[in-house]
Amino acid sequence: MQKRLRKEQAARKAAERDLRLKAQLKANLQRRKVQARARREGAEDDRPGDLPVAPGER
Repeated sequence: MQKRLRKEQAARKAAERDLRLKAQLKANLQRRKVQARARREGAEDDRPGDLPVAPGER
């Protein structure tokens, strides 16, 4: 009975982790799409914490 309970808990944790990772991946892809669109349009990406631009790209 204890093994079954542990397996169910482990499966639940794995499912929760998968959902969390999928949500993070989706948010990351959306940020990258916005960033790519801004670069194509010539606008700067002024989000806080973004990486510095390489010399000569501005």
